[in-house]
Amino acid sequence: MQIRESAEDYLETILILKNRNGLVRSIDIANEMEFSKPSVSIAMKNLRENGYIEVDHKGYISLAPAGREIAERIYERHQFLSSWFIELGVDPKTAVEDACRMEHIISSQTFDAIKKHVNHFKNKK
Repeated sequence: MQIRESAEDYLETILILKNRNGLVRSIDIANEMEFSKPSVSIAMKNLRENGYIEVDHKGYISLAPAGREIAERIYERHQFLSSWFIELGVDPKTAVEDACRMEHIISSQTFDAIKKHVNHFKNKK
């Protein structure tokens, strides 16, 4: 199933918030992403109905296995690309913004090749 970039952003944000705070609620996501609560509620409903997240009776959100897989993949790309761009001399703000756009469109094959190439040269130093 193809997942939209916005859904990937939500899943990545849930992962980040879970790692940072332990528990995640819709309001936390709205605050982190600077989105309205109604927009986040609609997105959470769609993610839940598609099996990417689970919401308990208290309203706490957790990633289902399919959602966690996507979130971890996107977050790894974001972290790696941001760091690499900064090492190349890109301003950190620009590096993060560019990584955020690229993390969604780059294929797994291309990302793995870039990662392998960069790590190869890091290990040679």
